[in-house]
Amino acid sequence: MRNVPKSLGLSVTTPGGSTGAPDGRHNSLEDINLDQFLKTSNYEDTVKQLDIYYGLVKRQLLRYQSPITGLFPVMSTDQVVGSVRDSVYCAAAVWSLYQAYRRIDDDRGKSYELGQSTVKCMRGILECWVKQASRVELFKQRQSNQHALHSKFQLHTGEKIYPDEFYNHLQIDCVSLYLLFLVQMITSGLQIIYTHDEVAFVQNLVYYVERAYRTPDFGMWERGSKYNNGTPEIHASSIGMAKSALEAINGCNLFGEKGASWSVVYVDIDAHNRNRSIFETMLPRESSSKGVDASLLLTLSFPAFASHEDRLVEQTKQNVVNRLRSKMGFKRFTRDGFLSKNEDKTRRYYHSGELKEFEGLECEWPLFFIAMIIDGVFKNNHEQIEEFQNDLRRCLRTDANGDPVVTMYYAPDGDGSYMRAPSQSLFLWGQSFFIIAQLLTAQLLHINELDPIRRYLPSYNRPRRAGRYSAFQGTATDLVVQIVLIAESMRLQAMMATYGIQTQTPHEVEPVQIWSSTELIKVYQHLGVNNKVGLSGRPSRPVGSLGTSKVYRICGMTVLCYPLIFEVSDFYLYRDMALLIDDIKTELQFVGKYWRLSGRPTVCLLIREEHMRDPQFKEMLDLLAMLKKGYCDGMKVRIGRLQNLISSSCIEHLDFMNQSDLTDNENAFSQINHEYIGYQSLTDVPKALTYVEEKVSVAQHFDKKPTPDIINALRNTDSIYCLCQLWGILLNREGPHFEVNGLNVNTALTQLYHRAGSLRYWRAVRYCSSLLHHIVDSISPFITTVLVNGKELTVGIIGQKETVFDKPMTPAEIQNVMYTSVQPYDVIQAVLQQEVVLYCGRLIATNPSMFRGILKIRIGWVLEAMRIYLQISGQQSIDVDNLSPFQVRILLQKVLTVSEWATEEKLTTLQRRQLEGCLCRVPKHFYNKIWEILQRTPQGILTQGHHLPATPTLTNMSRGELTFNLLVEETLICIDRPERRQITVELLCIVATILNRNPELHFKQVLDLDGILAEAFSMYCKDNNIQPQPQQSQTEDLKAFYSLPYSETTGYLARAAVNKVLQGGVFSTSEEDVQLDGDHLHDDNCKVS
Repeated sequence: MRNVPKSLGLSVTTPGGSTGAPDGRHNSLEDINLDQFLKTSNYEDTVKQLDIYYGLVKRQLLRYQSPITGLFPVMSTDQVVGSVRDSVYCAAAVWSLYQAYRRIDDDRGKSYELGQSTVKCMRGILECWVKQASRVELFKQRQSNQHALHSKFQLHTGEKIYPDEFYNHLQIDCVSLYLLFLVQMITSGLQIIYTHDEVAFVQNLVYYVERAYRTPDFGMWERGSKYNNGTPEIHASSIGMAKSALEAINGCNLFGEKGASWSVVYVDIDAHNRNRSIFETMLPRESSSKGVDASLLLTLSFPAFASHEDRLVEQTKQNVVNRLRSKMGFKRFTRDGFLSKNEDKTRRYYHSGELKEFEGLECEWPLFFIAMIIDGVFKNNHEQIEEFQNDLRRCLRTDANGDPVVTMYYAPDGDGSYMRAPSQSLFLWGQSFFIIAQLLTAQLLHINELDPIRRYLPSYNRPRRAGRYSAFQGTATDLVVQIVLIAESMRLQAMMATYGIQTQTPHEVEPVQIWSSTELIKVYQHLGVNNKVGLSGRPSRPVGSLGTSKVYRICGMTVLCYPLIFEVSDFYLYRDMALLIDDIKTELQFVGKYWRLSGRPTVCLLIREEHMRDPQFKEMLDLLAMLKKGYCDGMKVRIGRLQNLISSSCIEHLDFMNQSDLTDNENAFSQINHEYIGYQSLTDVPKALTYVEEKVSVAQHFDKKPTPDIINALRNTDSIYCLCQLWGILLNREGPHFEVNGLNVNTALTQLYHRAGSLRYWRAVRYCSSLLHHIVDSISPFITTVLVNGKELTVGIIGQKETVFDKPMTPAEIQNVMYTSVQPYDVIQAVLQQEVVLYCGRLIATNPSMFRGILKIRIGWVLEAMRIYLQISGQQSIDVDNLSPFQVRILLQKVLTVSEWATEEKLTTLQRRQLEGCLCRVPKHFYNKIWEILQRTPQGILTQGHHLPATPTLTNMSRGELTFNLLVEETLICIDRPERRQITVELLCIVATILNRNPELHFKQVLDLDGILAEAFSMYCKDNNIQPQPQQSQTEDLKAFYSLPYSETTGYLARAAVNKVLQGGVFSTSEEDVQLDGDHLHDDNCKVS
């Protein structure tokens, strides 16, 4: 047997154990002290140990590297399939030994060989992917499995080996991992990227992973949802890996120290921020079907270090350790059937309900013991290292060469013993991690050598990167948001000066140019273009709030962009001044909260002449006066002249642009010049009119009439809303190009839309906007924000089929849904529901507590709650359709926070039940209570003809799982009246309490909620001498019951429920009567707050 170093025998060599000793390797993380570490106390001993590891790497890893492609297989016995993820980890292990060897003066060529083997692997993966460049191009437009880069290739040729329909290639974490290690290795001095073509391709890989936050993929375990039925889902581990990769590669020169300006990679800071916020929102969950998953260890610790929110990271790690750690390793997730005793290896997918068979038989993976050892080294936690080294010892064996081998997995046999993975084959990912861990614990490798870009440190503690490009540097605790005020004209500037607000005109800020962000999109479209490989540049995605807060240097010009909220778009929201004022506050708060770059953010606020004419311009002046004082809702701001602010701004040099590629910038924000600049105050400014007319619906009256009658009516009406409806009938009947008096329908509607907009007549604005099929700008990210907060959205008219948004969608898909499933039933709702979706996305990002207890945000019912509130508050005459967008947003906030003001505004119990019932809001732990009821109700629950069965629900699903909660919510929404829905929720909580206090009880028959409600109502009638009318529907009668205070209804419902138990319940005589599902230990608590 070979001479094995001590740490390979896993004797505990704690890093930095000899406190204060010069060779204590982990006492300091600073570069200054690195020289001390390099002077190892015993040079010969170090050489000897490294040579032993070199032999180990040669025998266990490099022996299986393809001499042609440089790829590695998953298992050493596999001669056919090369795996990208496993190859990257193998390359990382070889590279870590290369890093350790660099301190040795004469290594006889070993260091060079190890470095080049790493380069060969990374270039091999790159070449396989470059052949699939057309997929990257398609994936940029539409993120789907058919366009995904492959994650498995033919080992020796690099050709594709599994078609898309036979393997789940879409694994965002895999591409992110490659980018992350690419940067680490280039930073260490390796030359991996050779040509301009390859630089362009890597830039396109950045575009590939930027949208991880809204791309359901198959994740680290390659199977998607835990049901293994071919369904991808959004994974926290994939988003976290993408976030880390984006942070690492931003501003990285792919040619290393010898690079030019065109070999630098750029990252969209807003895409990074969306990934960051959504990743941290999802934690500690992994996905909607997996409450806890070991993949998060690799995301939160080495290699990704995806978050530095200490409390959240620790909570997630503890969750993984407490719930997945076993004797021989960690389970990947609960009910994981992969390689387990009961798995049918001949089938790719599982049957419905099959997961139940894997409970308690999940394979245990020693790989995660090693991950925890490495994590302990980075945290300098000796106890953790020792604890998991002791665990790992049980999982080691030696091969024919006497080398230590980590067993791939242990499969429990159900009788307390284990079946071990076949011993003739090495699991290369496990061996790679083992080698890295051993180099660290033997103090042959320092954490700064394994992580040269210091991912393990919070961004504000990383060494400052000198250079021309922006870098993630964390947030200053007292960050100041700089504000530049740009007035559209000199007369507007003079009028603002009257009120003490100093602005600059576009002429005054020259040579700096003020651009729309759409111009910046055009510039970025040149980034990553390569005709040879067939790659276009950055997809035309909007530049967000953080991107427009940088100052740009482009071909010798200095450019500042104004934010999206100032864009004049097709959609009508920009016309509402109150909404704009609110958006400016939100924008400044957002930028201040999420800025992570070096330099201060600089926000450009535009003041246009049309703003000045708005009746609410006085409120805009109040806002600017507040900003002048240096604060915006607690955020520090500083208004100044642009020339004075540039030196402290974040400056991004877009060196990839050539002068010849620049278009003549006719879209730069230009000044309006007037001969007369005499407005001295707001009283001189002619105000825009606010239009009022009676609502007249003529659509049904004219719908069946011939076209000449409609044309005649068009000529004879002045009512804007009537004109909208008449043009709408012509649009549906004759098409958009039908002409009346030389004016086609489309043009007429557009003119009408702008006319109604200038008059602030919102009902007509929305009607025209819907007929023109407008879509809210950037609606997709807001839908995604709602989804990753553990909620779903539905749009549709009450009583008609609703469409569920349960996965991220493209704007085109959203537009299709709104105009096929909403508009045919209600024209205005097609745009009004988009508005509410947008506001929900904004609110849930800043105030998630508003949505507590709501699992599915049903927009149709939310609008119904708004109408009910207007009736309750005596504003029946106000129509939601005609409220300004800002008023709609305020009304939405009002109905979502009903519990906060119900008592103060003296709402009756009925009114409160109606509002909460519309939202289908349930109390904390409600869905767990339903699970417990079903465990004791073998026949299930029945309400209003809708049956929620106990079987197979309990066997197919697990407690707290999002899918189960959604099933219960579907049952509740079948109840037609919101107040009845809410009292049913109260009843179910009462039944759960009764069963909880009486563990011996269970229901023999189906639990009929309508029967219990009817009995409670008859008790109420009896007590109050009310004679119910048998022939009449009890809706009106029950209204009196719904109006009772909570304490009274609780009494009646509890009595009726107890009667039901006594009639249909029996005392349990055996254990299995109660424990129907055997799942009492399994609780993936769902994030339904």
